[in-house]
Amino acid sequence: MQITVTAVKELREITGAGVMDCRGALLEAAGDMNEATRILRQRGIAISEKKASRAATQGLIEAYVHHGGHIGAMVEVNCETDFVARTEEFKELAHNLAMQVTATSPQFLSEEDIPEGTTSNPQEDCLLLQPFIKEPDKTVHDIILETTAKVGENIKVSRFIRFELGL
Repeated sequence: MQITVTAVKELREITGAGVMDCRGALLEAAGDMNEATRILRQRGIAISEKKASRAATQGLIEAYVHHGGHIGAMVEVNCETDFVARTEEFKELAHNLAMQVTATSPQFLSEEDIPEGTTSNPQEDCLLLQPFIKEPDKTVHDIILETTAKVGENIKVSRFIRFELGL
C-alpha cells in the first residue's frame, strides 16, 4: 500500500507522533486515518505508562485568572527535566489544567485522595477523572498521558488550588 506524505503530515498534526511512527500506523491501518490515530494513541498510552515510575522533579506553576478577576487557580505540574518544562506542549498543558481547575472546582487530585467515609462523586470531585473542558470525550488523565507521549517524559500534577472572591 502506498502512504502519501500528505497523509503522514496530517496524522502527525493530529497526534504529534514522529514521521516513521505515523507511516507505520497508517500502513498497519491500511490507510484509515481514524484507525491509525487510535493505534498511535494506544502506543502513546503504553509509552506513558512505562514512564510513570520516573521521578518528576522539574516543571512549573501555572496561574489562570478568569476575566473579571473574581475566580482563578494555580496548578503545579511536574516533569523530568527543565527542558521539557519550557516546551510549548508542556506550557499549554499547565495552562489548560489551571483553566480546568478554575472552571470545574475539583476537590481532590485523584480517587485515592478522597478521605474514607466521604460521600463524593469521583468524576466530579477528582481532577484527573473529570472530563477535559476542551475535549469532553477525554478525561484530564487522558490529556496528560497524550502530552507525556508527545514530550517523552513523565508528567504529574502535584497540587492545585482554586480561589474565588468572597469565599
